[in-house]
Amino acid sequence: MGAFLDKPNTEKHTETGSGNGLQYALASEQGWRTEMEDAHCAVSGVSEQLRDWSFFAVFDGHAGSKVSAFCSQTLLSHILQSEQMSPETLRQLAGDETALAESVRSGLVSGFLRLDERMRSEPDVETDKSGSTAVCALVSPTHVFVANCGDSRALMCRRGEIALSTTDHKPINPGEKERIEKAGGNVMIQRVNGSLAVSRALGDYDYKNVSGKGQCEQLVSPEPEVYVEKRQADDEFLVLACDGVWDVFDNTDLCQFVRSRLRVTDKLDEVVNQILDTCFYKPERKAMKQSVAKHVEEYLRAVEPVPPRPADEDEKDAHDEEDDGPRVSMPELMTFLDSKKIADLPDGGGLASMRKYVEDVVSIVTKKQSGAGPQ
Repeated sequence: MGAFLDKPNTEKHTETGSGNGLQYALASEQGWRTEMEDAHCAVSGVSEQLRDWSFFAVFDGHAGSKVSAFCSQTLLSHILQSEQMSPETLRQLAGDETALAESVRSGLVSGFLRLDERMRSEPDVETDKSGSTAVCALVSPTHVFVANCGDSRALMCRRGEIALSTTDHKPINPGEKERIEKAGGNVMIQRVNGSLAVSRALGDYDYKNVSGKGQCEQLVSPEPEVYVEKRQADDEFLVLACDGVWDVFDNTDLCQFVRSRLRVTDKLDEVVNQILDTCFYKPERKAMKQSVAKHVEEYLRAVEPVPPRPADEDEKDAHDEEDDGPRVSMPELMTFLDSKKIADLPDGGGLASMRKYVEDVVSIVTKKQSGAGPQ
């Protein structure tokens, strides 16, 4: 969702840190978006009583940055406010691994739901149209607890194999689609009501106003799925990333890529920056854009050109700069492109997410055909 730049903004913002026997690095890059909508959080020592616990989270905003920013600042505190996460509760359950894991699981879910309800009353968010996916990891001395809401993803590697990976919440998933339809919505072009590409998210309150339905029964649910993995001595790394990474890498590829980088450097900031660079320059994405451009030109050669206007009409409508060129109907063009079954389109966004790029190609080719631009 949202507009795109003609060229990606590849300026990177990187952080590194360590604590509780862990090293971490975070990197963000605006990319093709006109606004940086993502946010992140990294905390070693989540509270006075849980100094040996750490928290990491990635928030992928859409339609604005207010929700993702608010979540990055407050999700952890909402989780820690849950009764199931109180130091007394965790202390009482310390000897029962199963009960402790279930308490933390419930605390994570409770924190997400409480945060989503709280944001409704925030002046800056109440009337805002934005939303955000969220994936977070709460790391104790013995376990990794991952909560995922949306299509950001977590991946944990152990001995070169995937030990844990989350499932993306897409509207076409059978369980998600069933909930959407029960709430009176539909799934079109793989989106909620033909618009939103994720079926679970924080914020997005335009999709959470169905009367008679509970908080987790709305068109878009704020409920996370929680995964629990016991830590082992041969755990290698944990990756939390938004869908911009997973559009390019599948789980196995990213696991292998990070392992290969860690064999040649122990600087985690270099590794995460190389992940971002690869996302922009991997051949599949370049080939996909070339294919889109080729089919746009094919369409423009086939449509009827606009006849030149009389000189007096040009003077009368001097403000209108549209000269000789093809009659372009964007809906018809997008339908034409869809029929070409272009490979490697962004997951979840498909051709619709490339519309700004298509419009840019149309503008360039039209100028060339009318003699207004370079040949």
